[in-house]
Amino acid sequence: MKTGKVIKLFTTLDDANKTRVSPESITVDNDGVYEDKFYAKDLLRSVLITSLESYEIAKKEAIEIEYGSLGENILVDINPYDLVPGETLQIGETTLEITQNCTLCKGLSSVNSQLPKVLKNDRGIFAKVISGKSVIEIGNVIKI
Repeated sequence: MKTGKVIKLFTTLDDANKTRVSPESITVDNDGVYEDKFYAKDLLRSVLITSLESYEIAKKEAIEIEYGSLGENILVDINPYDLVPGETLQIGETTLEITQNCTLCKGLSSVNSQLPKVLKNDRGIFAKVISGKSVIEIGNVIKI
């Protein structure tokens, strides 16, 4: 079993500017992340988890981006990208089931045109909440 911790949390507000905020905690349930613009929109893409490793890969290619730029809800200090759909991970009291690898999108190109190529398989993974309503906080332990 691998363990790590939550480094940062993010939500995208459903406003005209698509404002990204970084709260100390997020509330999640089977429909995703409360107060996120994607809440209850696509069960298979409810929560995006990204590793610090993604930012390190970008940095090695001279692409300096701020945490949260990859669209993640949860930034972690371990690499969960080898998990496959159906596998689970525990973050604090929350159980998440991996649903799919995060595909590259136009939004990533708008951050930096090289990112889709650089992070081809290393942008993040999507998961859905299977433990019901719970709170995820910065510093929570992750168990894979």
